[in-house]
Amino acid sequence: MFILTNTNTIANHFIAEMRDVNIQKDAMRFRKNMERLGEILAYEVSKTLTYQNSIVQSPLAQATTNLLKEQPVLVAILRASLPFHQGFLNVFDRAENAFIGAYRGKHRPDKTFDVQMDYLASPDLNNKTIILIDPMLATGKSLVKSYEALLTYGKPAKVIIVAAIAAPEGIQFLQKQIPEANFFIGTVDEKLNHKFYIVPGLGDAGDLAYGGKL
Repeated sequence: MFILTNTNTIANHFIAEMRDVNIQKDAMRFRKNMERLGEILAYEVSKTLTYQNSIVQSPLAQATTNLLKEQPVLVAILRASLPFHQGFLNVFDRAENAFIGAYRGKHRPDKTFDVQMDYLASPDLNNKTIILIDPMLATGKSLVKSYEALLTYGKPAKVIIVAAIAAPEGIQFLQKQIPEANFFIGTVDEKLNHKFYIVPGLGDAGDLAYGGKL
């Protein structure tokens, strides 16, 4: 598992601003910080992919380099992941994309909930690397349901799960449910509270990026 904030990094500034209740009032800056964090994590993910030797013709001579053997498939969990996903798309600019509408249903009196899913669009996933992109990894239930739905489009060769902020409980749940997955996390927070929100977290990433919802 790769955790970005285990080392000193400029990404700490982006995460700090996303948490800050005063800076959160600027939705455009929140989206931009999430996008920039996505770009940094995409760069780290790129180091783990498969490359092949290639020749490029410059105006003066040929140059040899290692280029990606195959582009990954980027999977955005709507709506909160859109700016985070854009950061990945800025780096993997030739990647195919999948989009999933998965979200928490209404909480029961005991604060538990079911994950609802009402949209899924995906290319063929057989033998491909898929990157599941969700900014807030809380319980992990929506990612498990999303992954299970994606398997109807083919069996991927490699699964990568990316989150900006994660709770230990969510990581542990996903490690049991999707043991083949590799994790790239911006930062791991303390815990989930009684409503299953990440603490200290940052609030509702979708609302902060795009406004409240009914």
